Amino acid sequence: MRRAALLPLAASALLFAAAPALSQVQPRPAPPPGGTQQQQQQQQQRPAQPPQQQAAPPQAAPKPYEPVQIGAPRPVNDPSFETFRKQIGEIAKRKDRAALAKMVVAKDFFWLGEKGDRADKKRSGMDNLARVLDLNAKDGAGWDALAGYAADPTAMPVPGKKDTLCAPADPVFDVKQLENLAKQTGTNEAEWGYPAQPGIEVRGSAHVSAPVTEKLGMHFVRVMEEEGPEPPPGQMPMLKIVTPSGKVGYVPADALSPLGNDQLCYAKDATGWKVGGFVGGEPE
Repeated sequence: MRRAALLPLAASALLFAAAPALSQVQPRPAPPPGGTQQQQQQQQQRPAQPPQQQAAPPQAAPKPYEPVQIGAPRPVNDPSFETFRKQIGEIAKRKDRAALAKMVVAKDFFWLGEKGDRADKKRSGMDNLARVLDLNAKDGAGWDALAGYAADPTAMPVPGKKDTLCAPADPVFDVKQLENLAKQTGTNEAEWGYPAQPGIEVRGSAHVSAPVTEKLGMHFVRVMEEEGPEPPPGQMPMLKIVTPSGKVGYVPADALSPLGNDQLCYAKDATGWKVGGFVGGEPE
């Protein structure tokens, strides 16, 4: 499982540092309308020489761009949802599996990945959630991820799932403007991230103590591929970015988030909120 993709909000920006290029980060799969996607028929196997690995296309050169503004993800305006999230957060801190099981749907848990619904319908919702988040991990990373999701007040509807919200929510922005931005700069949309807050300091080199050259606003920022040395122990990796002025700079990896974060989903019925599913991630 892609452990790095399980941390929401700012921590999810570690995806940028975990992969050499943003173009390699898979966007969150679109949920299939009305239920599980049918799996494509397997192609007939036939003897063939192993495919040759193709070289990645060169990156587009840095150039100025008109920034596409973003709005902060919207919190859910429902006091019962806030109460539920706090309960999940407390359970995650205690690593109380029995208590968590009562907060998860008993059946029909979904796990929407690139190949459709990966949930095991023969197993309980709790069993599926434990597999998704790897709650059995000895380092407790799965429980930490759950606590991170529970701390996020934002969520968004998921197509094809009635009375279901998934968190964290994407920022508010004009999709067409982002598409045009990618075309104008010779990039793809996976190369663009967004800041968690305004005023992120851009530095002249990949060192946290390097001089500040400018600050970012609330807009999409291009992140470039760069394979550099590992940062010193305890230091956040730095991302190489291009600012709207066309200048190259560096920001901490936790300063930007990619679109298409994995999401924990919640379903509401007559009894209240329950953890109902997950969007993204793939099993090992």
